[in-house]
Amino acid sequence: MISVGSICQFLESFAPQRLAADWDNVGLLVGDPSAIVERAMTCLTVTPESVAEAVEGGVNLMVTHHPFPFHPLRRVTTLTVEGKLLLDLSAARIAVCSPHTAFDSAANGINARLAGGLGLRQAVPLQADPLSADLGTGRIGETVDAAPLSTLARRLAGFLKIGGVQIVGDPLKPVRRVAVACGSAGDLLRTAADQGCDCFVTGETSFHNALFAQARGISLILAGHYASERFAVEALADTLSSEFGGLSIWSSRRERDPLAWISA
Repeated sequence: MISVGSICQFLESFAPQRLAADWDNVGLLVGDPSAIVERAMTCLTVTPESVAEAVEGGVNLMVTHHPFPFHPLRRVTTLTVEGKLLLDLSAARIAVCSPHTAFDSAANGINARLAGGLGLRQAVPLQADPLSADLGTGRIGETVDAAPLSTLARRLAGFLKIGGVQIVGDPLKPVRRVAVACGSAGDLLRTAADQGCDCFVTGETSFHNALFAQARGISLILAGHYASERFAVEALADTLSSEFGGLSIWSSRRERDPLAWISA
């Protein structure tokens, strides 16, 4: 029998909680660790759509990248979105486990996968874990061909299977040393700059970080927060399926990027 606790234990071995950021809220966040899991679902975020899918699909455990709840709650009622979702999850006896920034930084985590998708050589953590030089926040590595920024941007879009990305910098400028950090990782831009990066790849960042990059001569590639992480949530479902034979698991089929482009 597969329990909530056994899956959480595997996630701990796969993405140790000590790798999570100090501000994060990771691990088992809702539910009974001894509860049996027959059906599970991975998703990027707990939303009304993903919870409805889990309830309708008879899911026992949601493995969600973004923690839920994230901030402490003073009350749990149907009058707030978070409260209603928690009540719906509890009524359906659905547990929630989140690896979040631990998964970002794991040896085979999101940033390692992004670096691999870009073809970066000898990628190492941008900020190494004190206990292991092989683990840590972000990744930094070298491109094989010193391709122009536009080529690297198209390579990322192809890997993530998205229509396009945003860039800051000259599209024709050769890029050699690249840092990657999924999600909203603008706070690592200065670290990348200090380590001599030509380019910093993330999901999203602020206008002022874009100006900083421009002033420092560092190219940016922005794939969108959703796209920079969602692909790894899909891969995580495959990993859990391989680890736990007999477990019915899928990546949310209803989850969508809330941001969309519209033509003028």
